[in-house]
Amino acid sequence: MPERKRLTLKDLAAEIDVHYSTVSRVMNPATRHLVADEVAARILQLAEQRGFRPNRIAAGLRTQRSGLVGVVLPDIANPVFPPILAGIESVLARDGYVPIVVNAGADKSRQRFVIDQLMGRQVEGLVLATAERDDPILDYCLKLSIPVVMVNRGEPTGCASCVVSDGLLAMRLTVDHLVKLGHRRIGHIAGPETTSTGQQRREGFLQAVKRHRLRRDDYAVVEAVSYSREAGREACAELFQALPGLTAIAAGNDLVAMGCYDYLREHGIRCPDDVSVVGHNDMPFVDALTPPLTTIRIAVHEMGEQAATLLLKKIGKPEAPVVSVSLTPELVVRGSTAAPR
Repeated sequence: MPERKRLTLKDLAAEIDVHYSTVSRVMNPATRHLVADEVAARILQLAEQRGFRPNRIAAGLRTQRSGLVGVVLPDIANPVFPPILAGIESVLARDGYVPIVVNAGADKSRQRFVIDQLMGRQVEGLVLATAERDDPILDYCLKLSIPVVMVNRGEPTGCASCVVSDGLLAMRLTVDHLVKLGHRRIGHIAGPETTSTGQQRREGFLQAVKRHRLRRDDYAVVEAVSYSREAGREACAELFQALPGLTAIAAGNDLVAMGCYDYLREHGIRCPDDVSVVGHNDMPFVDALTPPLTTIRIAVHEMGEQAATLLLKKIGKPEAPVVSVSLTPELVVRGSTAAPR
């Protein structure tokens, strides 16, 4: 049986008696507004009837525009990322772009492989949620001269635009809340020092306890090996050894806080009666934990929107300046914090 001939733009144009460039504009959401509504409606109706689908690969070879953006995540299972992705997608969709989302993990060789694969698919830009301080993958992307924006994590040299939440303010809100309740022995489980979030939240905690004039032996910092529940449980055990008699924990994120819940439950320590816990991110369903988690709410959807907006500006104008956006966090008080006994 002979192979069915692929329907082309020129075929559609001939059927409806318009120039094929008009059909091309209508098939691209970013240029559809350039065609009269009545003509665009006729073309779209015919395309639907005939089952026409634009050949984006061929179009990309002609125009050097694929309409694709790569989004590289460190852990797609982390609940903080879906709302960031939703924000990215909502902005990209308005300009006719589609994200390719990849779970790259923390391994640098895997991340570089992912970047190469995305480049091979002609992505026009990258949103990186994997960036670390002094990150060779970011350096690699910049050498490739592809537009890059970091989201949720930043980097200190100002080489690329980033959209983050204000970690210093977040930890000040956390410590202020705990001190106001009467806590004076407070521990912090920091995220990995290699990440900007881990470093900045650690620094914010230290600034906050010093501002409240807590004595050096009344606070302690322990680093979790990752932003995970199990790492939080292990770090919580270390924290109790480092700061006996602690009454409050400021966790690096909500998954780490959940690990603290696990440790406290295993050792018969009641939250918040014996120890108060504060998380970070306000990920979905932490209000349904027992007790509901007091945490820092970050503007994750807006974070994704702003990252996509910056990337599209960079794609359209490669000489656009580097921009650093820091969004304001909010303390959400629930049942996991109370005055110490």
